[in-house]
Formats: sequence, structure tokens, C-alpha cells
Amino acid sequence: MTNSQDSTNTDHHGEDLPVLSKSATKMKMDKLLSTPMPSFDGNTPGSFVWSNIAFWIARRILAVQFRTSEVTGTETLPLDRGNLCCAWHTNGLMDPLQIVLKHPNNFVMGGRHDLVTRPFLGWWTRKLAVQPVVRKAELLRGGCSEEEATQINGRSLLMLAQGISAGFGCVLFPEGTSHNDSSMLRFRTGPFRTVFAAAAIAKSEGKPIPAVIPTGLHFRRRDHFRTDVWIEYGPPHSLQAEDIPNDLVEAVSKGNWVEPAAENVYALRDALRLQLTPMTPNAHDWDENNALHILGHVESRRANQPLLSWKQEVEAARVFRTLLQPPLSDEKIIDNSELPVITSPAIKPAKAVSGLLQAQQLDGRDLNASGTDLRKVRPLRIIQKLVRLPFFLALLPMFLFCFTPQIAIGRLLGDSTDEGVDARTSYQFLAAMFGSLMFWPFMALGGLGIEHMYHDSVESLIGFDWYSIYGSSSLHVTAAMGTFLVALPPCFWLSGRTSTLLWDDWCDFQRALRRLRFNKTNRQNLRGALKNLHAEMDKL
Repeated sequence: MTNSQDSTNTDHHGEDLPVLSKSATKMKMDKLLSTPMPSFDGNTPGSFVWSNIAFWIARRILAVQFRTSEVTGTETLPLDRGNLCCAWHTNGLMDPLQIVLKHPNNFVMGGRHDLVTRPFLGWWTRKLAVQPVVRKAELLRGGCSEEEATQINGRSLLMLAQGISAGFGCVLFPEGTSHNDSSMLRFRTGPFRTVFAAAAIAKSEGKPIPAVIPTGLHFRRRDHFRTDVWIEYGPPHSLQAEDIPNDLVEAVSKGNWVEPAAENVYALRDALRLQLTPMTPNAHDWDENNALHILGHVESRRANQPLLSWKQEVEAARVFRTLLQPPLSDEKIIDNSELPVITSPAIKPAKAVSGLLQAQQLDGRDLNASGTDLRKVRPLRIIQKLVRLPFFLALLPMFLFCFTPQIAIGRLLGDSTDEGVDARTSYQFLAAMFGSLMFWPFMALGGLGIEHMYHDSVESLIGFDWYSIYGSSSLHVTAAMGTFLVALPPCFWLSGRTSTLLWDDWCDFQRALRRLRFNKTNRQNLRGALKNLHAEMDKL
């Protein structure tokens, strides 16, 4: 994560610790120590009612926030036991949300300590029984004492382990922080110590041993509204009962947190890193990753099989990364060695194509069917979008009325946060979630007031007095107004949903204009780079 705070603290590997945001430096020990414990007797570790309300709202918001969302691998998940999902971490709150909401099981959750102490968000996370974790960065920078960190982390990790052993899911990020890199950071051991403790508890109670699920998180542009996402659950990594020592089983069965054997923890950490690495971009830098995506697009056109989804695009780029990237030994991958630069002759023209397209906010989807130039505007698509335009525009005033405060807050928080671009969409999500809960009741009352002011005009427009739909008494009129208030929030949501489709159409129209206005010189350079790329791909 990035911000303005300067720090030279490093870990025992000599690597910089994550720079802390202002929120992460505020250690509210009284609130952390009073965090509600999860319960594993029911369907949810936290409040059943508030958990389901939170997840229902979150799913509605994510359906609006992302243009396409695809999940694969759920059929391989062992749902008869606890699942610890581990992924790389580059998109703040969006990362755990995608995993939790796409997994069939309910989750016991842990997270950065300030998730349970922030205003508004803290109230929800405490209802969800989120367990706070103090990272090494907070400890080394004096946010709390080692004794306090040990107390909080020991309790939290034990609660997570008990939840996993009881059959719940859990998501933890081995890198320990959200970041902006194109490859994974060094892994921390916390998630693996937790799952070993969970396995020991399960073994002591005769339950199935939990599984570790490597999970790929793929965002087209993680900081963009209406981007694409693919969640990829990988093959489960099963722990063996013989790898769980009896002394650990005995200790955790008594409710005590005991550190698992270091060699077992390291072995699991290294095995998972090897599994998870191919499920990330794993490129030297983002320019190289973008070039691999261009190669995938061009190859799909050469094969007359255009890429139809973000998932297919990621997989196509992955094929060329495997083909062109100099291989690293397992030891270097585990040791987090710097990735070698791809030196294949095909990568240079691919980078040139990517650079020319990105300068105009375009990408490989804008290439024509032969992969030799930009594609032309499709009249049929334009007609389809124009047909639904009047309906979208009719609901636009309601959208502007009920969503303007949330949009303003989301932009303000997302663009001014000190937590870097990886937190931008997290703040937009939170603004949408809490904004709906906070503003919509007042917006509904405001809507009722506006209708009351112009009631005669509304009556003339619809042809009847809707105040009297239940009857003419004052009680009936009050009931009609109450029905109006209850009906407005779904209408607000519908206006938001249709407005996002209108936004999609507008973005597509802008892309078409950018293709039409592509600078003549740059267009010639693009054609030349694509010609060179085809020539190099012929040699592969």
C-alpha cells in the first residue's frame, strides 16, 4: 500500500514493511479487547440477522459495482469441512468480499485491527464477529506492545481456527497487506499457523481435516467502477492427519493457542505459494503483463476464436507467460526472488501495441477480427443501445436524486485516501453500502414530500388519486403513504441498476469515439507494431 508516510522499518528479511495508513496507526486497545467472540453453534459466526442483511446488501452493491463477475472452481470445494481460502491481495476490501460472497459456505473472518474500530464499518464488523489482527508493521512501529499484540492475535487466531475446524470458511491473505505490485509479496506465516491449529482442533474432535484453497483474484482494472472480475478457486490442498502433532492437538483442544511446528508451517506455506503463483499475473511489471494480454488477444484472432470474457483473456495471457517467461526454480519462487524480464522478440512489439492503445484508454478488445488494426463501429450494437436509452433516461432523475450523496462521498473518500489505489474501490463500496442505509430513508421521505407538493399534477398524469387506493379515511391515506415509502427503495435500486447499464453504454460509446479519433500517426504506428507482432508470433 502506498501513502505519504515515510518509514524505513524492515522485516527480518530486510524487506520494507507496509507503510501504515492513518487509520492503521490508531490502536484502540479497549475496543480490540472487547471485540465480540464468534459463535459456531449456528449458521453464522456472528449475528444471523445482521450477517444475512450485510451479505444481501453487499451482493446487490457488487452487482452494480462490477460489469461482469465470473467464478470457477466451486465444484472442487470440499464443503464437508472447513476451508481456508488464501489469495494474493491487491484490491483492499474487494478481495475478501469476492471470496466470501462467491463461496457456498459461511465464513469466520479476521482482518486488520482497525476494521473493528472504525466508525460505521466497525459496528457491522463486530456484528459479523470479525476478529482483529495486529500486523508486524503495527507492532514494530510502536502501535502497541508485543504483549498486547500477542494477546489480541493469539485470541483472534484461535477463534479463526475454531471456526475453520467447525466447518466454516475463512479467508486470510499470506502477503499480510494489500499492494500494487504485479507479483506476490513474501508470504507471512499467520494463515498457515491458523489452519494447522484448526486441523488440530478438528482432529481432536474427530471432524474432517480442513483444506486450504488457493484462490485467484483477477480484476481487469481494480480501481475502476464497472470493471470485470474473475474468482478462481483452485484445487484444494489437503492437510494430512499425520502432519498434525499430538501435543498441538492436546493444547488446542483445551482452548489454548500454541504455535504449530515451524517446519510444518513453512512446508505448507511454500507448497501454497507454488500453487498460487500461476494464479496471479506473476509478471515483472504491469507493462509486461499488459503485453501478455495483447499477445493473447492477437493469437485468439489468428485462430479465429475471439476472447469473449475476462476469464478467457486472463487464461490466454497465462499461456504466453508460461511460454515466454524464463523459468524460476521452486526455491527462487519460494524465496520471493525478483522475476526475470521476458526477453522474447515478441514482447517488444506487444508492449508497443499495448502502450499505443492504453494512451487512448483502449486495450486488446479494440482490435479488429484479424488483429491487424482497430475494429470498426458496429451499427447493430448502437441501435440496440439506442432502443433502451429512453427507458434508462426516464429513471435517471430518480438515480440522481437518491445516489448523488453516495457518489460524492465515494469519490471524495476514494480519491483522497492515504491507502493507495488498492483501497479506492473499497471506499466506493462502503459509501454505497452505508450511504444506502443512511440516506435512502431520508430520500424516501423527501420523495414523499415532493410528491405531496405536486400531488394534483401526479393525479392528473396517472388518472386517479393514489391516496385513496385503500380507502378515503385518514388511516387509509396514511397506509397509502406508507406503501409509497416502502416501494421507493426498490425503485431507487432499479434506477441505480439501469443507470449502471446506461454508464456501460456511455463508456462503450466513448471507446468507439476514441477508436474513430485515433491519431493518424499513432494509427500507422499501431499497424506497424501489430505487423511486427504477427511476424514474431509466426516464429513462436
